[in-house]
Amino acid sequence: MAKFPAEFLWGAAIAANQAEGAWDVAGKGLSQDDVVPYGGDARGKALQTIRSRAQIDALLADQNLVFPKRSGIDFYHTYGEDLALLSEGGCNAFRTSIAWTRLFPTGMEAEPNPEGVEYYRNLFGRMRELGIEPVVTISHYEMPLTLITEHGGWANREVLEAFLRFAYLVLDEYRDQVKYWLVFNQISSALMDPFLALGLLTEDLDQPEAAIYQAIHHQLVANAAVVRYGRQLDSSLHMGSMVLDQTAYPRTSRPEDVLAALQYNQQALFFSDVMVRGAYPSTILADLARRGIEIEWAPGDRETLAEGTIDYLAFSYYMSIVVGEGMSLLDANTWSMGEEFNNPYLKATEWGWQIDPVGLRYALNVYTDRYPGLPLLIAENGLGYRDQLVGETVEDDYRIEFHRDHLRAISDAMADGCSVIGYLPWSGIDIVSASTSEMSKRYGFIYVDLDDFGQGSGRRWPKKSFGWYRDVIRSQGENL
Repeated sequence: MAKFPAEFLWGAAIAANQAEGAWDVAGKGLSQDDVVPYGGDARGKALQTIRSRAQIDALLADQNLVFPKRSGIDFYHTYGEDLALLSEGGCNAFRTSIAWTRLFPTGMEAEPNPEGVEYYRNLFGRMRELGIEPVVTISHYEMPLTLITEHGGWANREVLEAFLRFAYLVLDEYRDQVKYWLVFNQISSALMDPFLALGLLTEDLDQPEAAIYQAIHHQLVANAAVVRYGRQLDSSLHMGSMVLDQTAYPRTSRPEDVLAALQYNQQALFFSDVMVRGAYPSTILADLARRGIEIEWAPGDRETLAEGTIDYLAFSYYMSIVVGEGMSLLDANTWSMGEEFNNPYLKATEWGWQIDPVGLRYALNVYTDRYPGLPLLIAENGLGYRDQLVGETVEDDYRIEFHRDHLRAISDAMADGCSVIGYLPWSGIDIVSASTSEMSKRYGFIYVDLDDFGQGSGRRWPKKSFGWYRDVIRSQGENL
């Protein structure tokens, strides 16, 4: 096993849309996550995404629904207490995101909301005071709802331009406080959830698959434009972006299954290929042509992609999958994936997410072979569990085992020659689940006393894993 370097980023990760709450405070606008309701016990269910304007209208009109992300864990008001706890737990880095709707409520304003600008300045300032390095995602499954309902989401070039106004403003405002930037969260999840990732209402589209790839193109161009802008603004900034990793193994050694897994991984790696290499891979261009999908390129797009390659690649890792003949990434259109993707050699959580630490080592090696010398950041990794508070703590040995095994895999990958710069587990503190909108699907090292309906004291309780992770950080990864 390799030792973790002294400059390693040890921390945790959350997102504004799942933690902040305060959805109608200080001029914030309505975002796409503000219309995603709690759907009941999501274990084992194929989760349905929002697909039409009529569906949104019905959700907004239904007075009986609960929208958990509107309240989150009230991080908007409690960030001081929460950051102090994370600092006590040894974290020297913390990943969060900026809510587009706090700065530009509808996305089309000419000037930002000053209260939103001030909020994030105070948040990042507090992190700096505590010796915590901010790692900030500019776009994390959160955009103004009007850009979806009135402008068609990321398939519309106007949304790209609106995003650049937002992103450039963010870099201008916070470049002195934030050095590590991620332009997009899990950009490759666009093929799994077009509403959450792209703001697309696929049932309202004549050619949804073509619209998905056009929207992806706009995000890739936006990503490169923001990276280029940040680099020109301040050469000390670390400009990165993030993919969702779901390493695919062949279902069997049958050649057709091996080829299917290769093609699945090519489709998934397409996003990082463009962000790292600055151009579309020939395999993806050929696949799009085969399916009759033609991307509309604006003048300068190719130059932007080439000039805006990322400084480091971040990725989330929760599970691996198996793929056989006839399966594609577009088939995996729910966060629960489906039994056909399950590996019989692995255990799974209640939500069907399979646990595979070896897959993390495998993924790190794949990225290192594909992008030699590129620094890699594990921006999410965690175990969702229905924790039980007993007394004043949670005896979450299962979470300790999960992170211990994955940290060993990271150490092994570093011994293999992989350049890993940090580990930011999801989610440090319990927050509302992105995929299920459940509070009871808990990932944190800190328990938050709130249920799926936002009821509870909101009090924070360190779990057993909190002390374990603090000891890991203090020992620089030696005491696992």
